[in-house]
Amino acid sequence: MKWETVIGLEIHVQVNSKTKAFCGCSTAFGAEPNSQTCPVCLGMPGQLPVLNHEAVEKSILTGLAINATINPLSTFDRKNYFYPDLPKGYQISQFATPLVEKGWLDIPTATGEKRIGITRIHMEEDAGKSMHEGLDGVSHIDLNRSGVPLMEIVSEPDMRSADEAIAYLKQLHQLVRFLGVSDGDMEKGQFRCDANVSVRLPGQPFGTRVELKNLNSFRFIKQAIEYEAMRQIELIEDGGTVRQETRLWDTAKGESRPMRGKEEAHDYRYFPEPDLPPLSISEERIGQIRDGMPELPAQMRHRFESEYGLTPYDADVLSSTRELAAYYEAVVGAHPADPKRAANWLANELLGRLKVLGREITDSPISPNALGQLLDRIHDNTISGKIAKDLLDAMIESGKGADALIEERGLKQVTDTGEIDAVIRAVLDANPNELAEYRAGKEKLLGFFVGQAMKASRGKANPALVNQRLLELLKG
Repeated sequence: MKWETVIGLEIHVQVNSKTKAFCGCSTAFGAEPNSQTCPVCLGMPGQLPVLNHEAVEKSILTGLAINATINPLSTFDRKNYFYPDLPKGYQISQFATPLVEKGWLDIPTATGEKRIGITRIHMEEDAGKSMHEGLDGVSHIDLNRSGVPLMEIVSEPDMRSADEAIAYLKQLHQLVRFLGVSDGDMEKGQFRCDANVSVRLPGQPFGTRVELKNLNSFRFIKQAIEYEAMRQIELIEDGGTVRQETRLWDTAKGESRPMRGKEEAHDYRYFPEPDLPPLSISEERIGQIRDGMPELPAQMRHRFESEYGLTPYDADVLSSTRELAAYYEAVVGAHPADPKRAANWLANELLGRLKVLGREITDSPISPNALGQLLDRIHDNTISGKIAKDLLDAMIESGKGADALIEERGLKQVTDTGEIDAVIRAVLDANPNELAEYRAGKEKLLGFFVGQAMKASRGKANPALVNQRLLELLKG
């Protein structure tokens, strides 16, 4: 039997506001436990929440970017449950009428683009954090995170493999970072995923779904989905039934384990939040937010392909972050002669070196203008590509520009045919056996002579001229 996996994702995205969703406490990461709290986020009696407008506007911006409807009137609700890290005994969320509904996102797949429906984006506050390890066997609670503004982005069950789920997650992760609505740091819990997984035979109704909680790396999400789908298939084929429940992913054992029975909406006893009025958003304000939207990743990819002639792969790499895209366009501005060469040198040469150094493009020791200058020297034949690679290393180490290093080290490329001919004749005289073999028909030896000539010129000879003059002189 050919089973089909059905996946829907609930993604919690921390909005990068300086203050919490309903109070003025800081959201900065890494502070002393319980140092960023106040009577509001601690749930003290009689304290009233005040809505963070920045979080609202960033949620609207995200909704517009996923082609969704922005509800002009949305409401807040109390989601009631008891847990030690939830001091109020409830979480302020949106249940009945969310801010954003009915959007979609296209993802790349092996067979082309696929559209994934997005049911809703609702605003809510985060809970605190329970800490269990390294504390003498006693659990502690840190409420610094309590009240941090979140967007919960809920997809339709449109994904049919772990690979599709990862593609969707990566597209969404890139989008929120591009928009500037979230830093999306998964290690800090700023982008977390719950996966609803079920299996069925194609054409049959959806199976019983299991929720996998708080997955925070793409690798673990993929492993957890694949494991859970196989667990359900084996259970059904052995005559068992899948139980609706919440399971945790054990990264050490590579398996999921039961956490609790899956709650339904009625288990949370949702009711309208009495301390917050309905949220009203005018069409004029929505239009202003739409007008301020930056170029989105998909739009940028297509523009890079059409405007600069990049391959889809290079366009995808260079539009992966706003910072990298801005750097690339600055390089093209400094070196407009060859955007493709600029893409290759940035994606393959500079990014590779930065990775070894553990640096991001924002911390590059080479500015876009400096890289553009290096590319200009390749373009005008001042240096060869091989010398340019060595020069790039020297620029990183010394902080000096390409022109200064070329002058300082005497690296100008030899383009004088007389000098090149002299080098080639010396090489031919030093290798009479290979010369005889070449003239007898062993034309593959051309590469040998090119290599010897480049070596003799210490890499300074223009490779194209070396090839051209060799072909002429080898006839003699």
